[in-house]
Amino acid sequence: MSDPNKPTILAVDDVPANILALNEILEPAGYRMLVALSGEIAIQSATKARPDLILLDIRMPGIDGIETCRRLKENPITRSIPIIFLTTTGSTDPLDEALAAGGVDYILKPFQADEVLSRIDTHLRPFLFERELERLNLELAAEVKKREHLEDALQKAGQRLTLAREEEARWWGVAGPPGSPLNGFATRSDLFGSIFNEVKRAQEMPQTHFILLGENGTGKEMTARAIHYGSSKADRPFLSVNCTTLPEDGAESLLFGHYHEGDDDVTDHRGYFELADGGTVFLDEIGAIPLSLQAKLLGVIETGEVRPVGSNEPRKVSARIIASSQNDLATKVAHGKFRSDLYYRLMGNHLTLPPLRERRDDIPALAMHFVKYFAQEMNRKVPEITPEAFQKLLSYHYPGNIRELRNIIERALIYATGDQILPNHIILPADQDNSSAPKEIDSLPFNLAEAENRLIERALRATSGNLSAAARLLGVSRFRIYSRRARAKNTESKEKDDKQK
Repeated sequence: MSDPNKPTILAVDDVPANILALNEILEPAGYRMLVALSGEIAIQSATKARPDLILLDIRMPGIDGIETCRRLKENPITRSIPIIFLTTTGSTDPLDEALAAGGVDYILKPFQADEVLSRIDTHLRPFLFERELERLNLELAAEVKKREHLEDALQKAGQRLTLAREEEARWWGVAGPPGSPLNGFATRSDLFGSIFNEVKRAQEMPQTHFILLGENGTGKEMTARAIHYGSSKADRPFLSVNCTTLPEDGAESLLFGHYHEGDDDVTDHRGYFELADGGTVFLDEIGAIPLSLQAKLLGVIETGEVRPVGSNEPRKVSARIIASSQNDLATKVAHGKFRSDLYYRLMGNHLTLPPLRERRDDIPALAMHFVKYFAQEMNRKVPEITPEAFQKLLSYHYPGNIRELRNIIERALIYATGDQILPNHIILPADQDNSSAPKEIDSLPFNLAEAENRLIERALRATSGNLSAAARLLGVSRFRIYSRRARAKNTESKEKDDKQK
């Protein structure tokens, strides 16, 4: 019987050899793998099993990967599951359309174990965290019905969320000392310079609510954090709420709190707005909030009061709301899926973040920002990006925006073991052949054990022998490296003894 605690990945590909290759990568890394050979089966499996992440081939007979993704995102049960597309280097796969359909990233074929594990880890960690938080919140809601005292537990969950998001903010360089309100905004473009002025204005008006608009990956949450940490609210909580994952039967309690007075006990727990009192509540993808709660949300904006479920007494809160949306809220208003009064109230202070393709002057600065970050994560010297590599970065249109650039740079540092990032370390979907991949990767033996040994030694060289950094680079545990190196030494010793005999 498989371990239900292992993260579950659904691999969808009509070629059994690709499924086998993924299984050989995922199973040793501790993942539980489900398989689907078509889009139709994938939709059924995802709805029933609810995997933690989906690897989805773009080209398949019947329902292709793009249509499969669209249907999964339309289903409330599966829409929050991150989807990584599988594509072949040099193919004509419509990646722009795939990412627009709801994909968060892509992986190139033939599969490289370190890249597959790195991509999965990047997108699985925040998803699992959000799901764990959702689980905790549901547990809290259930405990409320039993009239148990839950405020302390909910506060701890809020603290965990705050700490995790502050760490993420530091990744971007947003959180910083007083007097540096725009830390982390690497930019040279005139277009984004105007965004700076809007961010400064928002920082100087800590009581004003804002909505951030823009494509997926344009940095909406980063901008929200910059507004918060650069304002007088910087020392107060910043709570991020993914509105797409709010449970329909518990959303009101989570947002506004819950109060119940029984014969011999009182159960009272605070919602997100009370937990963030004096700080900021970031409502990510606000268009997903149930229509039934939008009037209550508008009430919070207009009066600064929340009314917990089960209570007739309003409570004052001073939390600022920063919302975001990548969808056309005006269309939702026209179709009666979003309140017009809430829409116009939010749009009174809105900021549209441009896609990366419209601010190409920022690509070099952003690339170096990510190089420095990942070099620190890998405990290695910051490599130089050659002019030729910069030119290759500038030639791409980035349908996934800043997030895609970040992933490309991370992959480049995995491939680059020296002091420079060269053009062949920059792997783009538009590459026409595998010759752009580093020769060291191409020369790996087909013997899996030997290939793993070489990758481990390569990772240790890249991290100057730091086992922890090498493990993070490879996406495995320190024990995995210890055990594999020990087996390799034993094999080498045995072969030496045999030769002497």
